[in-house]
Amino acid sequence: MAKAPTVIGVLTEPPAPTWWKANRHKVFGIGGLLIGYLIGTHLAGAPEQQPAPPRPGHSTPAPGEQHSTRTAHGLAA
Repeated sequence: MAKAPTVIGVLTEPPAPTWWKANRHKVFGIGGLLIGYLIGTHLAGAPEQQPAPPRPGHSTPAPGEQHSTRTAHGLAA
């Protein structure tokens, strides 16, 4: 006759994980993205200065001053 099976150990199902253990990677991921966004948008450093607009190579006479200019046909007032 066959021997009766011997019990070596008892298997039990582990308890369900808590909400924190199941979702902590999501919480840390979203927190890290939020902190990275805030650092990237608000702590970017000093703003770059805009280059000055180009200045004209000549100036126009002040109003009220009359200057004579030479043309191809002679003096013009």
